[in-house]
Amino acid sequence: MTQPRPDEFKPPQECPVFEPSWEEFADPFAYINKIRPIAEKTGICKVRPPPDWQPPFACDVDRLHFTPRIQRLNELEAQTRVKLNFLDQIAKFWELQGCSLKIPHVERKILDLYQLNKNVADEGGFDIVCRDRRWTAIALKMGFAPGKAVGSHLRSHYERLLYPYNLFQSGANLLVSWTDSGCVKTEPGTEPCENNRPNLRRRMGSFVVDLYMCLVCGSGSDEDRLLLCDGCDASYHTFCLIPPLHDIPKGDWRCPKCLAQECSKPQEAFGFEQAYRDYSLRAFGEMADSFKSDYFNMPVHMVPTELVEKEFWRLVSTIEEDVTVEYGADIASKEFGSGFPIKNGRFKVSEKDEKYLKCGWNLNNMAMMDPSVLTHVTADICGMTLPWLYVGMCFSSFCWHIEDHWSYSINYLHWGEPKTWYGAPGFAAEQLEAVMKKLAPELFQIQPDLLHQLVTIMNPNTLMSYGVPIYRTNQCAGEFVITFPRAYHSGFNQGFNFAEAVNFCTVDWMALGRQCVDHYRLLHRYCVFSHDEMICQMASKANSLDVVLASAVQKDMKDMVREEQDLRDKVRKMGVLRCEQAEYDLLQDDERQCAKCRTTCFLSAITCPCSPGQLVCLHHIQDLCSCPLTNYTLNYRFTLDDLYPMMNVVKQRAETYDEWASRVTETLEAKLDKKKSLSVFRSLINESESKMFPDNDLLRQLRLVTQDAEKCFSVAQQLLNGKRQTRYRCGGGKTQSQLTVQELRSFVRQLYNIPCSLPQAPKLKDLLNCIEDFQQHSEKVLMDEATSTAVIQSLLDVSFDFDVELPELPILRERLEQARWLEGVQQTSAQPATLTLETMRRLIDQGVGLTPHPSVEKGMAHLQELLTVSEHWEEKTSILLKARPPPSIEVLSEAAEKVVGIPAYLPNCLMLKDSISRAREWLQEAEAFQDGESIPLFDKLSDMVLRGQAIPVQLDPLKHLEFLVTELQAWKESAAKTFLMKNSHFTLLEVLCPRFEVRAGSPKRKSKKAKDCSKKKMVKLDCLSDVEKALLETKDTTSALATLGEVRLREMWALSSLRAANESKLLPTADCMDLKVCVCQNPPMGAMLQCELCRDAFHSVCVRAPSDSRSTQAWLCPDCRRSEKPSLDKVLPLLASLQRIQVRLPEGDALHYLVERTVSWQQRARQVSASCGLPDLEESFRTSPSPVGKVKLRDHDQMVFYTEQRCIPLQGLSVELEELMVEGLLLQVSLPEITQLYHVLLNGIPGESHDFVKQYVTVPDEVVNGAEKKAKRRLEREALETERRDKAKKLQNKRQKMNKEKNLERRAASTSSSPRSDFSHSDDSEEEMAMCPAEGCQQPEGDEVDWVQCDGSCNQWFHQVCVGVTAELAEKEDYVCVGCTISDGR
Repeated sequence: MTQPRPDEFKPPQECPVFEPSWEEFADPFAYINKIRPIAEKTGICKVRPPPDWQPPFACDVDRLHFTPRIQRLNELEAQTRVKLNFLDQIAKFWELQGCSLKIPHVERKILDLYQLNKNVADEGGFDIVCRDRRWTAIALKMGFAPGKAVGSHLRSHYERLLYPYNLFQSGANLLVSWTDSGCVKTEPGTEPCENNRPNLRRRMGSFVVDLYMCLVCGSGSDEDRLLLCDGCDASYHTFCLIPPLHDIPKGDWRCPKCLAQECSKPQEAFGFEQAYRDYSLRAFGEMADSFKSDYFNMPVHMVPTELVEKEFWRLVSTIEEDVTVEYGADIASKEFGSGFPIKNGRFKVSEKDEKYLKCGWNLNNMAMMDPSVLTHVTADICGMTLPWLYVGMCFSSFCWHIEDHWSYSINYLHWGEPKTWYGAPGFAAEQLEAVMKKLAPELFQIQPDLLHQLVTIMNPNTLMSYGVPIYRTNQCAGEFVITFPRAYHSGFNQGFNFAEAVNFCTVDWMALGRQCVDHYRLLHRYCVFSHDEMICQMASKANSLDVVLASAVQKDMKDMVREEQDLRDKVRKMGVLRCEQAEYDLLQDDERQCAKCRTTCFLSAITCPCSPGQLVCLHHIQDLCSCPLTNYTLNYRFTLDDLYPMMNVVKQRAETYDEWASRVTETLEAKLDKKKSLSVFRSLINESESKMFPDNDLLRQLRLVTQDAEKCFSVAQQLLNGKRQTRYRCGGGKTQSQLTVQELRSFVRQLYNIPCSLPQAPKLKDLLNCIEDFQQHSEKVLMDEATSTAVIQSLLDVSFDFDVELPELPILRERLEQARWLEGVQQTSAQPATLTLETMRRLIDQGVGLTPHPSVEKGMAHLQELLTVSEHWEEKTSILLKARPPPSIEVLSEAAEKVVGIPAYLPNCLMLKDSISRAREWLQEAEAFQDGESIPLFDKLSDMVLRGQAIPVQLDPLKHLEFLVTELQAWKESAAKTFLMKNSHFTLLEVLCPRFEVRAGSPKRKSKKAKDCSKKKMVKLDCLSDVEKALLETKDTTSALATLGEVRLREMWALSSLRAANESKLLPTADCMDLKVCVCQNPPMGAMLQCELCRDAFHSVCVRAPSDSRSTQAWLCPDCRRSEKPSLDKVLPLLASLQRIQVRLPEGDALHYLVERTVSWQQRARQVSASCGLPDLEESFRTSPSPVGKVKLRDHDQMVFYTEQRCIPLQGLSVELEELMVEGLLLQVSLPEITQLYHVLLNGIPGESHDFVKQYVTVPDEVVNGAEKKAKRRLEREALETERRDKAKKLQNKRQKMNKEKNLERRAASTSSSPRSDFSHSDDSEEEMAMCPAEGCQQPEGDEVDWVQCDGSCNQWFHQVCVGVTAELAEKEDYVCVGCTISDGR
């Protein structure tokens, strides 16, 4: 298989594009002279006029018609045309041999016979290639893939198709007829075979074969192998031919002699054919647009220029594809009108467009303007002094060429699609010609002036590969393209467009113009005009020439006269003596062309009478005819005596300029100490301006040198002063004013080589020496692998004094970054606790961005190794921590030991160590839990289970603890089902604990205040969370029961106050409208229910459910009825099951306390029943009247409410019995004694005596244990302490309030039937509460004053500081005041 086609076309570099201002655009020749130093280096340039410069299109579109040229794209390219010519010759050769040429395919691609033939010839020929077995090398050279038997195929095709042709070309097949010696050529194994005789009568008609004899061997035998030439009737044996023929040709056959005659005929010169159709501009445009849109299958305006360019060069280099286009080129503007408006033309110009008639950029004016020397050519030259028109279509091209007489050309694209140009500078013209002759020598053998025919193109990439500088541009509508003298250019059109072009010549062209005439003479190419005639024409108008043109004419004329004198002297010496004057300027150019070189003669020519109308120039005198030279006549236009005065007039005109030019030349060529200062250069420029010398090359050179000197002066001063445009210590970029060291070195050399003397040169030399010392020091530092950042930074600081781009600076900055990176690695490595994986990755990423260095690579390797190990163990520990089931502590400990030595912060590894540590602590805690003597709390157990579940370690005791938690949760659910009512908002703990949320004010004893004996903070028991917290903080069940006992006391005190307050609300003295009762907080009205516990009234419709029925039980309001009140028989198994679990929880302690409280109450109730001689419980229950009934309570202002049931009458009932009943109702366990006591108290106790009750109430004091007593006392102190503080702060307000309360209580006491001696507020005054009864009271002040209560009979409160009691003593021991001590002593 062949290799892929060579890379597609790569566009060359763009040529310069100039955009002149209106001021610059005003004078075209001045602007062209200005840009010439830049543009002539590329050969072509593009000029964009100012945007407002838009000349009207003046061509008569309706009259314009033309016959275009036909261009076959695969015939344009030189190398492609060589291949086509070769294939034509091969095809003609085999056609004359009676065979048709069929090009074979190799590896599914057409075989390049030309390349195969060339490669075999380069290797030495067919025989040598076969002998040395080079066919494989040839296959590789032709681009075929190695490893296949392509070489043998190539040999077979070459031997069959090309070898006979090469033998013919070498003449080896032209053999002479046989001689007397009888030497014949035979081929072994070609004896005639009678049974296989081909029929040759088709060639010989009715003649007999034996009448013909082979011209090689002279024998007429083997008539079946005898061929008859269809050209000369000569006969040859097939085996006598070289090479021999194996088969009889099917078509006409020519013998070697006829073949040589046919093939030796010269080939016709290649040229473009004219199309058969004459187009109008509109018809051509329709054809062009249709072709492009069909070819690319898209609208013409959407085809990218890059695509058209690549496709064009692909087509011209492809033999297989034959694409034909047409080009309307070289259409005379004189006949159809220019695209630009002209004076007196057919196109009528509007007033605003009249400026374009005289504009210098109007191509009708440019060639004939004064600065153009073509104004001195008398004849109108179409295409040179008169513009030519060009109508293009897609792919139509103009081939490589230079302008006639190596003149300038300017092309303007009026409208249409772009035109793509390629150009080579004038200095590369001979190089381009040499490359084309080298790559296509066959074409130049046929046409020596091939490049002047505009019929051959060559791929710019090919020329560039041989070192020819090529530039390109896309010329769009409204843009100019200028080509410079001897600049080869070519190109093609992107689509339908209309362009116009003309030539012009400036002063700088004149020397090239004469050189071009000499070049034409060598090529035997005709001249478009006579250069000598133009010079003489200008010399005749010397006084009207500007000095620069006069100087150029004088120099050119001097060379012309000297050469003419030498030639005339030579001719005279050769024997030509006859002379005649001839007015050649009156003859047409074709009437005075040299018969040999076709040069247009003007100054002189040689004629002979034998050849009338024929002449030769003095260079080719021997090529005129065979007559003696004495018969020749020298025809001259001017004598030498006429030429010298003409030259002197021109010289005088240019004398002032020449003197100035001489001084300029001397100044520019001065060396060493003779160099002039910058001021001398400026004075010469000022002199040229004062004398108004026109712009020319010498003046431009002077200005250029002066500008260079001024720039050097400025740069040198800047470098010496250390000025910088932009320079930062951290910057790495090169400023616009910076030079490299090499540039500085070259600049210093330039200062010494410049024609101007500058004083900064020695100082810059010293600066260069300092920079070189810096470079040497930098080199030593860079060679050291372990360089500190300080040393590198010091070098960088030194470099800031040099305004030069130092190549060491980027490397030093890189080394600085490397050193900083290494220091960062060392610092982080020294602190493993901060060396995270992210830090390592960041350092590695930073290291990757650094320039490679051994130290960096070593650090990177260490970091990468550490990162790999760390990531491995992080991943492994992560897997261990996430494993399910979790691994044992031994496995984790083994892994933890392996990661101990890794110097990095590894979160997973630390988590592993932490997990192991927590697991060990948990196991110790679990062991202590299992082996401990105290019963643990449920919350601690739950917390322990949660902590154990969060530890990713296999913990053996965890399952047992989880089982305990599950049992406890199941127990709580069972207890909740037992106690809680359906849809109850109370929690189990709220139900089991004594009530703490009663809002009836703080409980009070008969004492005035309750003070804490110490500064220790008392436990708050104001809400459920406080109670639960207090229970959790207790160490054992006993402490928990004591805490609950304290809550019970609070419950009893608060409820007593609440009952009294609710009773007082229902007194007749209260205003009915102001009362707020029931859950709805509205006044009482209609049927009401009174809670037996809180004694508050409720609307029957608000609290009685439809399902409620008459009950023998006491009616409790929704707040007081908190649970289902199961029987004691159901509660005791719950407590027993909890005790078996051996775990404490607040609900369990509360249940325990509830059971003890229930049992204690049951005992007290039974004692009361036995002591009072109450009737039998069942009988009393059966005979007791129903508690339900209607009792009218109030009738006021037509508002009546009544209770639907009877309540226990409180008149005459002692506080102790009331408390016994209240506590029974508070119990969340149902007991028959509660019902019995309720009915007894509801119906009244027969024969009840107050003394008995007092005797009875002494019994509970023995039942109440010591813990309750202490809790009761502590509660009193805390509550009364709070009251004291508040009342001490606002004494006056409290007094008013207390007076009001005392009045209300007195009124309540006078009407209530239940005395409230322990809880009333009427016994004390506000003054007594705030007074210390101690003698000599010190009256301490402050928000917190410590008090102590007498434990004797007076129960008074004293300041601790007044009675000499410390807080610790008041807490631990009882205090008895002095008065009580004396009374007790009595």
